[in-house]
Amino acid sequence: MSVIPLDEIDIFDSAHLENPYRLYRSLRETAPVHRVPGTDFYLVSTWELVTEAVRRTEDFSSNLTAVLVQQPAGPPTTFDLDGGGQAVHVLATADDPTHLAHRKLVLPVLGKRIRTLGPAVGELVDRLWSDGMRDGRIDWAGEMADRLPLAMVAHLIGLPEQDVPQLLVWAYDSTEMLGGVVGEGQLGRLFASAAELAQYLHHQLQRARQDPGDDLLGVLAHACTTGEISEEVAVLVLVQLVGAGGESTAGLIASAARILATRPHLQEHLRAQPDLVAPFLEEVLRLESPFRGHHRHVTTSTTLGDVELPEGSHLLLLWGAANRDPARFPAPDEVDIDRKGLTGHLAFGKGAHFCLGSALARTEARVAITTLLERSDNFTLIEGDQPRWVPSIFVRRHHTLPLRIR
Repeated sequence: MSVIPLDEIDIFDSAHLENPYRLYRSLRETAPVHRVPGTDFYLVSTWELVTEAVRRTEDFSSNLTAVLVQQPAGPPTTFDLDGGGQAVHVLATADDPTHLAHRKLVLPVLGKRIRTLGPAVGELVDRLWSDGMRDGRIDWAGEMADRLPLAMVAHLIGLPEQDVPQLLVWAYDSTEMLGGVVGEGQLGRLFASAAELAQYLHHQLQRARQDPGDDLLGVLAHACTTGEISEEVAVLVLVQLVGAGGESTAGLIASAARILATRPHLQEHLRAQPDLVAPFLEEVLRLESPFRGHHRHVTTSTTLGDVELPEGSHLLLLWGAANRDPARFPAPDEVDIDRKGLTGHLAFGKGAHFCLGSALARTEARVAITTLLERSDNFTLIEGDQPRWVPSIFVRRHHTLPLRIR
């Protein structure tokens, strides 16, 4: 696999959106901190520098102040999300002490409810399997990987089950905005979708304030009533959980199935030893990190990897590149379920912002993949109906994944 010349690196190239790993290798080897030409965005790609940036919270804020966008005609550009410093940042995009306060508010109820969800996950996987299987085939992305995680997120929050299909549309619209690949005329639709989601969640919060339950909506409603947080912050927390809550799991469930569909011997190995599904999923998380990267805001002029970074510029920390860094993982492009330190990847982030729902994501993926293995003798990709990835620099998720089940 040849290295891409530095002046030809284009993160939005359709080939790299489909398969980013040649690009990631080229960045690691030639420009570990690479400025996207014409913008104030820098791509950080090695394990060492990504983890360093995560640790340097005083220099690199988690505040989401801008995203990198490919214009329909022309070069990439920086799209401002901060409104001149007026944006409100919550939970994953907040810094301490705000982040810690929000995390302490939501983590206890999420942890308590996640521990009781095992049976519900199994029941929903059964139902989705029955609904999605047709004539020995299933679109594993659309029928299982997309629907299962957001249904569980809605259950955790306390949102009506019948609203899940609409929530899925809103959630994926929100990550499409962050993904940078926005077709001509689509930006208005995405902003309208974001406004509809916020309005819906505000209505649900108002309902919960009248009759709070023991779910996350109830906790946030109580916090609003006591003045611990404002309604604006509560709604933004809910928007974030809906928008990102299903992404990691959806990416993991589909990528795991695709890897197995092209490796029949690995399928047989896991059928014979189902306790190996869990370590296999850790390798999937490393190999196909569901979030390709996350953003950081440069708070003061500084350097990273000997590259000067001006105050107000932006980093995109490439989890997917760091997770295949040979300096950290020997033979990084191979599936190795006996690999030492299997859980030491960055797929769920690192440090204070480690993913709140990682335990639930692992549970859902384990149940879904175990079901797929148990209910098949073999499954493969379908010739002439190839899988499609969502075009995005932010998420690594399948748009479709048709499987033939035998």
